Amino acid sequence: MGKEVEPEAEPWIGFRDGVCKFLVILLGSSLIMALSYQLFLYATTADTCSSSSENAEILAMNASIGQCDLSSGEWIPDSRDPAYSNSTCSFISSFQDCLTNGRADTGYLHWRWKPHGCELPRFDANKFLNHMRNKSLGFVGDSVFRNQMESLLCLLSELEEAVLVYHDETFQTKTWHLPSHNVTLGLIWAPFLIKSTQAISKYHIQLYLDDLDDTWTSQYHKYDYVMVSGGQWFLKETIFWENNTVVGCHYCGGKNLRELGMDYSYQRALRCVFDFVSRSDHKPLVILRTWTPTHFEHGMWYNGGICNRTKPYKESEYTADPVDVVMRDVEEEGFQEGVRSGLRLRLLDTYHPSALRPDGHPGPYRRFHPDISKKLQNDCLHWCLPGIIDTWNDMLVEILMGEEELRSAL
Repeated sequence: MGKEVEPEAEPWIGFRDGVCKFLVILLGSSLIMALSYQLFLYATTADTCSSSSENAEILAMNASIGQCDLSSGEWIPDSRDPAYSNSTCSFISSFQDCLTNGRADTGYLHWRWKPHGCELPRFDANKFLNHMRNKSLGFVGDSVFRNQMESLLCLLSELEEAVLVYHDETFQTKTWHLPSHNVTLGLIWAPFLIKSTQAISKYHIQLYLDDLDDTWTSQYHKYDYVMVSGGQWFLKETIFWENNTVVGCHYCGGKNLRELGMDYSYQRALRCVFDFVSRSDHKPLVILRTWTPTHFEHGMWYNGGICNRTKPYKESEYTADPVDVVMRDVEEEGFQEGVRSGLRLRLLDTYHPSALRPDGHPGPYRRFHPDISKKLQNDCLHWCLPGIIDTWNDMLVEILMGEEELRSAL
């Protein structure tokens, strides 16, 4: 397994402290969205991202089985045990190993996602490996992707345990190999997708909106399937650079810079990613995984916020966080623009199923047998393993099996 890296602290402290400031942004959301649409147009003018080559063929769809939208449904009770456990899988990071860490309520393990109008098949390791023979799949993003990759490795470990064949110095970028089917899985640490100074400092981060993070672009050619996602890092205090010039920032009070907002940087990042995809000579299937909701109540991670619910929300019980709404709109517009531009894209829309699961986070059980009588830091961003994030991989398989080259690969 190698060295274990603790997940970064939930990084949205700056923005969510500025509640009044956000309300101003929210009231102006119509204008913001109108401007956002323009930012995503793939115009014929010179591109601002550093990348290369040609347009991709036209092909895109959401996660679906036939005409069934997998992202629309409900959680229903499931008496079956998870496909793996904390005792059978060695890939679970201690910070998401809720059972080992002493979480006593296990009801969160006994729900399954039921899309409206169809069934979502449970992950089948044998099917995945047989169809992915001689193929490679890479995840590009932050620690939530590490969470999902560990789920995938655990699901596969019931048939074959993947071998770690590469890691960087920080153990954040890793590659595994499953030799029986020659399947390669990669996890690439690139929390902003674009170039940043996050490796140097977690504060006052410089974001280069017209330059991709070469940690992942240098490995892009290795993968037949690439899944990308942005995340909560965009909520941090960040300063924006374009054309080697500071153009604005997000939540940088006192710096005499124009407040452009977290949605501006996320728009620019996705635009840069999709432009790279369109120009690259390498043509993998690219999957955009959607924004991940958090479920803090009574505060945030740094001031006593908790997530101690023990069952899913009903549809009527959940109200979307305004931040999620803004960032989801950015993703949806970016994805649709990419599709209209002819990119070979798919959307893994995990937002709604995840938003209904406040019970699925480690909470205080990010640490071994915490003293819950005390005020502890809770993790209400990442997900317990096993847990609901396994459903993300159920959905991922349906997207992959929708590809003709995998359907016929036996």
